Amino acid sequence: MKLKSIIVDDSSMQRMAVAKLVNNHPHLALVAEYSNAIEAKNGLKNNEVDLIFLDVEMPIISGFDLLEALENPPQVILITGKPDYALRAFDYDVTDYLHKPITLARFEASVKRAVSKYEQIHRVDEDEEHIFVKSNLKKRKVILNDIKWIEALGDYIKLVTDEANIVILSTMKSFEQQLPAEKFLRIHKSYIVNLEKIEKFNSKNVEVGGRQIPLSRNKKTELAEALANV
Repeated sequence: MKLKSIIVDDSSMQRMAVAKLVNNHPHLALVAEYSNAIEAKNGLKNNEVDLIFLDVEMPIISGFDLLEALENPPQVILITGKPDYALRAFDYDVTDYLHKPITLARFEASVKRAVSKYEQIHRVDEDEEHIFVKSNLKKRKVILNDIKWIEALGDYIKLVTDEANIVILSTMKSFEQQLPAEKFLRIHKSYIVNLEKIEKFNSKNVEVGGRQIPLSRNKKTELAEALANV
C-alpha cells in the first residue's frame, strides 16, 4: 500500500529534497510536484491524492490559503522554516508539521502517522460490504446495507436506497449473483429485497420503507425461512 503524494513548494531545492525522501519511502508514491498553490489546486482536480507535503511560506498564495480553498483536502503534512506556525497548523487538522531542515527520522515519523490515519479511515470503509456499479458512465460505490430493494426496468435495473435511486444496465439474474444470498432474496421476477429492510409481509406483499412490493406465490416459504435466519 502506497499513499499517492504531491509536493507543493516554491523552492526547487526544497522540492528536490522532499521528493528524494518520498521516492525512497516504501509507503509513498510521488504523483506530482507543484511550484505554487494555483498549480496545485488545478492539479488536485485531475489527480486522486492521499497526502500533500505543503510548504507554508509561498508567495501570493500561502499553504494556509491553499488549505482554505480546498473543499475536501487529503491528508496534509505542512513544511515550514518558522516554528511559530505550529499552533496555527493544527487549526487546519493537518496530519503533521515538519520544520526545515527536515531530518530523515522526523520525516519517517510523519509518514508513519499519515499511513496509520489512512488505514484507520479505510478500514471503516472496508468493514462495510460494498459493490461497484456503473451508472451514467461512472463507477459508483454502493454499500450493500444501504440498498432497500432492486427493481427490474426492462434492460435496466433500479437500486433503491435511502439516498438515491441508481439505474444501471443489467439483468436481474446477473445482478443477483453479485449479492450475498444470506442478505438478499428475489421475491418476484421483478424484485429483489434486502431481508434486513423488510418491515412486515403477508401472503401477497412485502413492505419495505412503507412501500408494498409484490411477493410471488412460490417464494413465500423461502422468504419465511430466510427471515428466520436474518
